Amino acid sequence: MNEEGFAGHILWLAESEYGKPGTQDVQLSQVIWLQYYLDNFATVAEAVKWTKESQVGVVQLIDPTGHIVPALHLAINDATGDSAIIEYVNGEVVVHHSRDYKVMTNSPTFDKQLEIVKQYDGLGGEKPLPGSTLASDRFARASYYVEHQVQPKNQLHAMAAMFSIIRNAAQPFRTPDKGKPDASQTIWQVVLDATNKRYAFESTTRPNIVWVDFDKLSFEPGTAELKLDLVNQLALEGGLSGDVSHQFKSVGPLAQDALDDGLKMLELIAAKQDEFEKIEKAVLQGMKTLKGALA
Repeated sequence: MNEEGFAGHILWLAESEYGKPGTQDVQLSQVIWLQYYLDNFATVAEAVKWTKESQVGVVQLIDPTGHIVPALHLAINDATGDSAIIEYVNGEVVVHHSRDYKVMTNSPTFDKQLEIVKQYDGLGGEKPLPGSTLASDRFARASYYVEHQVQPKNQLHAMAAMFSIIRNAAQPFRTPDKGKPDASQTIWQVVLDATNKRYAFESTTRPNIVWVDFDKLSFEPGTAELKLDLVNQLALEGGLSGDVSHQFKSVGPLAQDALDDGLKMLELIAAKQDEFEKIEKAVLQGMKTLKGALA
């Protein structure tokens, strides 16, 4: 979430097909896709307008280990209550824009999710709410409970309700389903109050919820870049809890240089994806030939 209350959320979507943008097309690397939107837009309407006009292409990262390449879709929302889901299907950007779109999980694509939920009681059909870990079932449960909330009396009630719904739709800890990275367990959850600019974070392996109030932060030009350690500082005893708005620390010049270099490397890999794919194929072929010679 940025200082205007514009927020974005990325989740896995196995059906994503980004295509290959031309050299003259507007392109964003997957690694900065969400960050670009946070840096440049204050409302969903602005983001949707630019996305449609530019027909921006997303350059998919490659995985040099040979594992699954990230396939993602993006949800955006703002302080006015507007929202949109952005997906890439058959190489084309597809934007679903409506204040009514309040839930996103994983597969299938968003248009199909909207059709599937119509069969369930309370969402247009007669079937009982499903209880499995399938993304479509979790989409149905989250959609139902979002639409069946009483008007919260205050921020506490509103954020508690959202955490409750997210936990109900979260993935439990278990052995990940083979070939289904989108079905892996949930490791963290966040709730954002875009109106009052509060960002709350909950780890599924730590006991404490922490939050940041944006009115206690500085977004003025020249403000130092600070970080909050959500790995080592959320200890069971003596760890961070509650309001951590003043717990951010300087990343230090060495860490910042390492982060900058890492980002440049990811952008280079995205830009040279075809060349890296050729190298990867050559290496794999060489290994196959070597194994055949040794057999």
